Amino acid sequence: MVINVNPTRTFLMSAAVLMLAACGGNDQESAATDAAEAAKQGPAATDKSETAAADATGNPFYQVSTLQFQMPQFDLIKDEHFVPAMERGMEEHLAEIEQIANNPEPATFDNTIVAMELSGQLLGRVTTVFFSLTGADTNDQREAIQRQMSPKLSGHRDAIQLNPKLFARIDKLYQTRATLGLDAEQLRLLEESHRDLVRAGAQLTEQQKVRLREINTELAKLGTTFSQNVLKEVNASAQVLDSPEQLAGGTDAQIEGAADAAKERDLQGKYVLPLMNYSSQPQLAWLADRATREQLMQASLTRGSRGNEFDNRQNVADIVALRTEKANMLGYDTYADYSLEVTTAKTVAAASGMLAKLAPVAVANARKEGAVLQEMINATEAKPFQLQSWDWPYYTEKVRQQKYDFDESEIKPYFEMNSVLTNGVFFAAEKLFGITFKERPDLPVYHPDVRVFEVFDHDGEAMAIFLADFYARPSKRGGAWMNAYVSQSGLMGTSPVVANHLNIPKPPEGEPTLLTMDEVTTMFHEFGHALHGMFSDVKYPSVSGTSVPRDFVEYPSQVNEMWATWPEILEHYALHYKTGERIPQALLDKVIEAEKFNEGYRTTEYLAASVLDMCYYTRTADQLPSGDDILAFEGKCLNDAGFDYAPVPTRYRSTYFSHSMGGYAAGYYSYIWSEVLDAESVKWMHEHGGLKRANGDHFRATLLSRGGTKDAMELFRDFAGKDPDIQPLLERRGLIIEE
Repeated sequence: MVINVNPTRTFLMSAAVLMLAACGGNDQESAATDAAEAAKQGPAATDKSETAAADATGNPFYQVSTLQFQMPQFDLIKDEHFVPAMERGMEEHLAEIEQIANNPEPATFDNTIVAMELSGQLLGRVTTVFFSLTGADTNDQREAIQRQMSPKLSGHRDAIQLNPKLFARIDKLYQTRATLGLDAEQLRLLEESHRDLVRAGAQLTEQQKVRLREINTELAKLGTTFSQNVLKEVNASAQVLDSPEQLAGGTDAQIEGAADAAKERDLQGKYVLPLMNYSSQPQLAWLADRATREQLMQASLTRGSRGNEFDNRQNVADIVALRTEKANMLGYDTYADYSLEVTTAKTVAAASGMLAKLAPVAVANARKEGAVLQEMINATEAKPFQLQSWDWPYYTEKVRQQKYDFDESEIKPYFEMNSVLTNGVFFAAEKLFGITFKERPDLPVYHPDVRVFEVFDHDGEAMAIFLADFYARPSKRGGAWMNAYVSQSGLMGTSPVVANHLNIPKPPEGEPTLLTMDEVTTMFHEFGHALHGMFSDVKYPSVSGTSVPRDFVEYPSQVNEMWATWPEILEHYALHYKTGERIPQALLDKVIEAEKFNEGYRTTEYLAASVLDMCYYTRTADQLPSGDDILAFEGKCLNDAGFDYAPVPTRYRSTYFSHSMGGYAAGYYSYIWSEVLDAESVKWMHEHGGLKRANGDHFRATLLSRGGTKDAMELFRDFAGKDPDIQPLLERRGLIIEE
């Protein structure tokens, strides 16, 4: 998943109205090369007044970071720096925009679009760091700042997007774009800038703009409340157990980890099972006590709907209603129509059609798997019971042990986290692209668990900084994601500073961090996003890195998953943490075969969430649920779509579905949509010799380095030489669709 990858896109939702990246440089096109060269030597210089202001106040955001590639100075940043830097940043940015909008000279690409790309640098520095930290390591003060500043930042965004003079200049350029002599990247930047302002409401009446500002402000408040409630409910719903017997089936390390989690909460003598932000929980795979499994699953499924202070039902209803009203105001029947217009799917019919085609096949496969699990229950339990959602992971492991002679605990000793990262993820990138890595413990971090690496290109030149933040903690949102602290830009002379975030449970002190196969795959996946950001080679920051349609952005990361089980890579990282022995081929074969068993479950839980997401945003205003009706609406939506098989819950329920209530609204289908391209690309890699520099260089040159400078499907065709076909995806997931 990508979060805040290109701050321009995420904060302003516009291709060129606000640049939110820590950057320096000047606004002359001819100086871009000099700026890029200067960035290699160190951070761009700031003017004397700005530096003086920073020195006088001690606020590190008032000047460009002096660290390599302008990496944030986490050792100097304090919570009290955020608000004054944001307020000054908004003030400076508005002044810059007013100067652009009121320029007496006729509009040109340089004095309008390029000037806008260069504006808002202080605001970019502080908001990039702040919103990254509220996801990765929040606290009470940061949450209060988020509640305070989110509506103000929304108002700031509206002041720019709804500025009629600014839009008039951009509209003039857009209408005469064929005569401006623009290159392909400039033309795309102009067209997307115009499109995004129109979609932001630039052509509305003044009365409509007043209401739109109200909607955007309220959505900012609701979004903050929803996300903070999700994190607080995850922590509040952690299950407290009284005895180790309730943890039967766990290893000594797992039981000790539960005891340590209790101690952290001052619950001496107790055991705590923390939750992840999914419906199913990883502990269900090993908890032998059925009552404990049910307790854990019910706690997970009821999050955000318990009637407590973190209840999110009304927030869901309000967010969906306001988004629908906004879409209607802008001329769209539903919010999904508005949202999908700028994706590769283009239409609701295309996205929903694919989901409808895949859903019945996935559910049928899940039912077959469920029947096998029920047979296992009937054969092994003294008092057989009906399979439920809290039983599925546990008996899946039992079936794998019996049918495939495979136990998850057999493979984890070969997946020690540091080996997976350095001997697997990094090694694959080195073989495919020629890049290398050097750990930089001298660079400051925001949490002791974070590691920093300098990345070197194939010619030995430093090209990026990579932050690895892999452990779960109460201050961190759930899931896995990538974000950029600094985006690459030839205009700005900036190089990438990117981060990957996972939520791997931290073992007890002195114990190794041993990963599941899913966690290994996730590490490779998120690094695919990082490569997309690090390989960016474009001029303008608004089209840098992962600034591509939402249903395309997951594609490069999914391609990178293929190397997790590529023989040459696997034998290099899958080393027993005690003996150093390579994983036996027979065990590996069992792992791959066993993984196929649960494909119906995995596909069904994901598709159910995708359909639920679409249900909210394909409804007209009169069809939307109230807060009291959220759960009933959810149930009817899933049942009507054929997801009426209780043992497989939707991956997220409405009240903790952060994707749907956040930036992936009407877009959670993107993962399966991107997987069509991914499966086709994996097939291409196999046909062209697999793990070869020539293949990596081709992928980098045609797609990974191009950011959003071309239409996404053109980028795919540049790489693959053809349009995508769904068949490789169906074969991979074992889905056979009856025509």
